[in-house]
Amino acid sequence: MSSVELNKQIPDFSAPATSDQTFTLSDHRGTNVVIYFYPKDSTSGCTLEGQDFRDNQAEFARNNTLVVGVSRDSLASHEKFRSEHEFPFDLISDSDEKICTLFDVIKEKNMYGKKVMGIERSTFLIDADGKLHREWRKVKVDGHVAEVLEAARELNRS
Repeated sequence: MSSVELNKQIPDFSAPATSDQTFTLSDHRGTNVVIYFYPKDSTSGCTLEGQDFRDNQAEFARNNTLVVGVSRDSLASHEKFRSEHEFPFDLISDSDEKICTLFDVIKEKNMYGKKVMGIERSTFLIDADGKLHREWRKVKVDGHVAEVLEAARELNRS
C-alpha cells in the first residue's frame, strides 16, 4: 500500500544521491519535483528513459521543475550510469527500498520465467508545496517524458 496520495503532502525523506550529496525532498520546497523510479542502471529501457529526461532537462528547468531518478542500484553504479550518459540530474540510491516502499513501486515481476520483486517503472510529479500532483505507474518509456513535461508546464502555469 502506497503512503502517497494525490493532492496530499509527501512525507519528507532523505537518501544518498550522486554528486556526493544527500537528497532531501523538503530542501526543494518552492520547486516542482519529478521523481522517476526505474528498475536498473545501464539497461536499455532505463537508459532511454534517462536520456529522454536529459534531453528535456532545460525545458523542465524553465518550468521550475527538478528531475531526479531513483533505483536500488549503488551510488557507484549510479555515478557510472550518470557519467556515461551525461545526465544533468541526480540519481538516488534506494538500496534499502525505503523510498520505493513509500511510493509503492516494488512489485512482483516475471523475469525469464521466475517471479522476482523489482521496481515497476513509475513517475511522480510533486508540486512546489510538496504535494503529489500526478502519478504515472506501469510506465512505457516511449512518449512518457513528453507527457510528464506537459504536466509540469500545466502545473507551472497554475
